[in-house]
Amino acid sequence: MPWEKSFDEDEAVGKAMKVFWQKGFEPASMADLIAGTGITRGSLYNAFGGKEQLFIRALQKYDKENRRALLAELESMDDPVQAIAALFDGIVADTIADTEKKGCFLINTASDLGAQGEEVNRIVRNGLREMEAFFRRSIEVAQARKKIPETLDPAATAKGLMGMIVAIRVLGRGMCDESSLRTIADQAQRLLR
Repeated sequence: MPWEKSFDEDEAVGKAMKVFWQKGFEPASMADLIAGTGITRGSLYNAFGGKEQLFIRALQKYDKENRRALLAELESMDDPVQAIAALFDGIVADTIADTEKKGCFLINTASDLGAQGEEVNRIVRNGLREMEAFFRRSIEVAQARKKIPETLDPAATAKGLMGMIVAIRVLGRGMCDESSLRTIADQAQRLLR
């Protein structure tokens, strides 16, 4: 008799995402995933193939629902300088509100790329490249509209802004207080002046 799924896959991936986000790939055990999803070991393996495949699905879900959704919202804003400011303000606010100190699932995964497979590395690299590309496009549009100096190098400034996003996300997991995180965000916006 063929195996029948008795759960919603997307919901299970969302629950697994929370486990992986909180613990990381390696420390998250199958027991943690079974407890977090409420699904048996056999059903998890039948549906997803294994822990790594489930992690990939969880990371893809996070990327789609968080980073890509956020970038789409920011790209729809008419003022690119305001979009960058909104991004930094939002990330600081999210980081402060993160009482569990989980940080960003994508950036957390980036800090452990050496231990990950090629598909995970591809998802993370693509996500970070797209964030950087958002900054570069925003800078170029703002320069064309004479809102920021033409002397700024869009590619180099985009890399600097991306580094500051990573800093806020990593340091916000317990190393820095709200004032320090806001200082980093303010410095990021000063790069555009």
